[in-house]
Amino acid sequence: MAKRQLHKLSARQAETIVEPGRHSDGGGLYLAIEAGTHARRQWVFLYRVRGTGKRREIGLGSAKGKGRDGISLADARLKAAEARKQLAEGKEPGAERRAKIVAASNFGEFADAFLLSIKAGFKGKNTHADWTRDLKVRCKPIRGTELASITVNDVLGILSPIWMTINRTARETRSRIERVLDAAEAKGLRSGKNPAMWKTLKPLLPKSKRSKRHHKAAPYKDVPGIVRALQASHEAADTAVNLAAEYIILTAVRTGEARFMRVREVDFGERLWTIPAERMKTEDHPDGKDFEVPLCDRAIAILKAVLPKEAARDAYVFAGQWSKDHTKPLGMSAVLHALKAVYPAMTTHGCRSSFRDWAGDETRFEREIAEMALAHKVGDETEQAYRRGNALKKRRQLMDAWGRYVESASNVILLPHRASA
Repeated sequence: MAKRQLHKLSARQAETIVEPGRHSDGGGLYLAIEAGTHARRQWVFLYRVRGTGKRREIGLGSAKGKGRDGISLADARLKAAEARKQLAEGKEPGAERRAKIVAASNFGEFADAFLLSIKAGFKGKNTHADWTRDLKVRCKPIRGTELASITVNDVLGILSPIWMTINRTARETRSRIERVLDAAEAKGLRSGKNPAMWKTLKPLLPKSKRSKRHHKAAPYKDVPGIVRALQASHEAADTAVNLAAEYIILTAVRTGEARFMRVREVDFGERLWTIPAERMKTEDHPDGKDFEVPLCDRAIAILKAVLPKEAARDAYVFAGQWSKDHTKPLGMSAVLHALKAVYPAMTTHGCRSSFRDWAGDETRFEREIAEMALAHKVGDETEQAYRRGNALKKRRQLMDAWGRYVESASNVILLPHRASA
């Protein structure tokens, strides 16, 4: 059988051909040109897999052209010759190339690329910074390690020093390493059991005692004084942020739920604020339903005070300092700073704790009603499955009582009788 002709193209032809299609140089080497003004020019090598006869193609790199950088014809021929040599030795060029890529891929480079690819899906403002810290700082010992070579001992080397001291960070780091290695496997850069799997690491790590974080909260007896201080600050500074802080205290909601509150969510006739399900904390409010917040007199008055006349339905109720048209929400730390200005030991989430302590110590409302007012899960899965109502009437009575207490000049409020259904 006659050998296939090699070197069909001249160097000039290789750089000046513009017709779309594949132009053969012989021996499986082709110059592939795409159609279009800015068409891509690429050297490719075509071959058949021994034993199966399946046709395969591998790219050898961008080809030189008029005014373009790339690989010359001579360099492309050298690469094609190497591929033909591998075929003669019974090897597959594509598999050999993949093996080299795997061997050259280290954890750090892949982790950085993976993080960039998933960044758009992050919701929290600090999520990207947390991922970056874990993958660059915590994982520094393995950043130069080949993906295929990372072992359980490598992962333990990262987690063990921080497992008992900063367990939450350690758990998050483990989870992120696992995701990176899963992605590497999906791209064919490693295989086998993921060494960062919790099932694998659990028997090798000491059992840690998870401490529940408590947010700084003021004793509920101090809350009326805090509210009066916020009102005084509002009058002096003429800023809506103090009213927002007071509104959060009155409704016992999370700061984010109030910050992103829109005009369309408020029904002044029903004295009701409906928070969309997607803005609720899913672990406490897992049923995917909107959450209704009954509004007391003072809460209604605050909303009317901060909203401009004829406000658009999509406008934010509590707007940012420079957003006169209410198209941007209040800043994330604005409410916290307002609270700390009048009561340094207070946090926005601590307002919810103050409300819960008051409801448990000073009223006869059922525990379940107080928990439901905070949008917490109540009861086990069976009870949750059978309970369809939201106890809005009872919650309205509770929130009205809280509003009277918060706005009272003294710290005394009459205990309400057990609310009827």
